[in-house]
Amino acid sequence: MAQEIELKFIVAHDGVEALRLHLNSLDAQHTPAGQLLNIYYETADNWLRRHDMGLRIRGDRERYEMTLKIAGRVVGGLHQRPEYNIPLEKAELALDKLPAEVWPQGQLPAELAQNVQPLFSTDFLREKWVVKEGSSQIEIALDLGDVKAGEHQEAICELELELLSGDTADILALARRLLATGVLRQGSLSKAARGYQLAQGNEARPVKPLTVVGVAAKASVEQGLEAALESALAHWLYHDEVWNQGNAAAKREIQRAMARVRHALVLFGGIVPRKATVQLRESLTEAEAALDGAEKAEAALFNRATVGAKLLLTEWLVTRGWRSFLNEAGQKKIAGSFKRFADIQLSRAAAELKSNFQQTQDDYSDRLTRLAREIDSIQLLSSAYAGVAEAWLENWQEVRRAIENNDRSVIEYFRRQALAAEPFWLHSGKR
Repeated sequence: MAQEIELKFIVAHDGVEALRLHLNSLDAQHTPAGQLLNIYYETADNWLRRHDMGLRIRGDRERYEMTLKIAGRVVGGLHQRPEYNIPLEKAELALDKLPAEVWPQGQLPAELAQNVQPLFSTDFLREKWVVKEGSSQIEIALDLGDVKAGEHQEAICELELELLSGDTADILALARRLLATGVLRQGSLSKAARGYQLAQGNEARPVKPLTVVGVAAKASVEQGLEAALESALAHWLYHDEVWNQGNAAAKREIQRAMARVRHALVLFGGIVPRKATVQLRESLTEAEAALDGAEKAEAALFNRATVGAKLLLTEWLVTRGWRSFLNEAGQKKIAGSFKRFADIQLSRAAAELKSNFQQTQDDYSDRLTRLAREIDSIQLLSSAYAGVAEAWLENWQEVRRAIENNDRSVIEYFRRQALAAEPFWLHSGKR
């Protein structure tokens, strides 16, 4: 088993040659472009997908390899997934050659071997450069081609950085320098994810609202912080793709993802000192300005400020960049119970809502930013109360929509309903 660590970028179609010239200028071991054909497999009921597995056969110059990737962690396009690679003599699956421990029940399911079939394919040219960065060896791969599923297909124009040996920090450092070319943007969708999208009919990806963030039971405060920031980054990257496909409404969701990052930094600011977040907040400010001034998706998505902010957030998460700023007291607090922390913070958020909306106003527009912030706070803190929290928030969400649309006829009704709702969390003073 190998631990795959790679970082994915989308390349602007008109920037491929400039990027190639830049890569050719590096001190690197170069491999000319060669064709890679990958066939991905699945069952009719998506058994592999449901178990967060990806199965493929790769053909490279008449050499064949079967790869199984299993569940891992994906943060802002940085993929960390265990993978198993089995050489093959021909392009036929040999599932019995995989170790038994890869399967959920410790053995190969008989129905899987019987029912797995080709689902989609990728066919692309891969040109490679292997460079030394710090103490690490990193492979840079430029992929140009197509992913196909039935009658649907989508162009592949990507750059992948894979850590062959060394430290994850080095792959992030190399990525920062490559972003200076101005033709890259971070991408979280793998070729396999795109293939599944095509195989399912290639329907347009919908705009999605931010929701309550899932945090594991008995999580630490640090895990709660990570979940908050990862949810924002995932929302941001997802809506990059939606906007790129022509849905202008996605821009607003990207702005809300940025705001969620800021809200999270404030929410955990009693533990993570402000000096730890200076660079990230400054980067967000630059990205927000670039986004505000952009009318077209491509100009915004490939803007160096926006791609730089996403990569910095990715790096901050992957390296846990806050840890070096914590004193002994901070370390103790961040290792404490997220549930206890969340209950206290939920009470504070509710008090803020009550303070700002207790009195009837002629105009609530000046309260909109505070309302959005507190809704976000409650979504970031309520994992232990899933379902109940969403219902409690519905009235506040309606207040927000009414203010945004200047719908005076319903603001007062939902405001009163929201204020009357009983708290659902502990340490509320009522439970």
